[in-house]
Amino acid sequence: MTPDAPALRLRDASIGYGDVAVVRGVDLTVTHGEAVAVLGSNGSGKTTLARGLLGLAAVLDGEVTVLGAPVGRLRERGRVGYVPQRHTVSGAVPATVREVVSVGRLARLGLLRRLRPADRAAVADAVAAVGLADRLGDPVASLSGGQQRRVLVARALAAEPELLIMDEPTAGVDAASQDALAAVLAGVSAAGATLLVVTHETAPLAGVLTRAVVVDHGRISYDGPLAGAQSDVDGGHHHPEDAGRPPAKGYRLDQPRVTSDGGR
Repeated sequence: MTPDAPALRLRDASIGYGDVAVVRGVDLTVTHGEAVAVLGSNGSGKTTLARGLLGLAAVLDGEVTVLGAPVGRLRERGRVGYVPQRHTVSGAVPATVREVVSVGRLARLGLLRRLRPADRAAVADAVAAVGLADRLGDPVASLSGGQQRRVLVARALAAEPELLIMDEPTAGVDAASQDALAAVLAGVSAAGATLLVVTHETAPLAGVLTRAVVVDHGRISYDGPLAGAQSDVDGGHHHPEDAGRPPAKGYRLDQPRVTSDGGR
């Protein structure tokens, strides 16, 4: 791993599923601490680009490195946080806010998956950061959609990531939750983390995101200041490039719980 490597680097990268490339010939470098929006119309390939960085889509050609390591080979998985597009938390087993957010610490726990004092503190801090400290012990199912979305953000923040990748974080949530998210991301960015946000809606996060990358038909058509981005974004949030595929391995919303070694 190269100490001076950028947070993200793609060189002539093609990303897709099976042997079908959705993103083709992409060159992109994101330095540490940048806050980047990934824009584009439905089906443009922007979600596939983000999934390729997470190892959830295949790198078919070229080079992709994440925090200095080839994609999928980063040993310290907790260095990358991910907030999926799905709007709410659901699962077969009821869970509290604390339990869901604790899943974000799995990458930093040992084989026994038992929370240490530092882990419990990180979970509490992450929940407080999204404005839900008073709901820590509540069932996630009792929260509103916007609050559940904030729980997913807290789950990613609990790992204390250096790189945070988010897919449509403001979609389908109320203005208060959008404002809360913007405040959280401003703090994360100010602390030095790198942000990559796939979104249709730049306005809620305009005070945080400074750079835009526009994906058009699988290629980058613009890379520059957010204010200058021109993209044909419709109002929907469905990603046809993801349709018809089985769920990818990676973060799941029904992940196993972790066990605390010191009560709650």
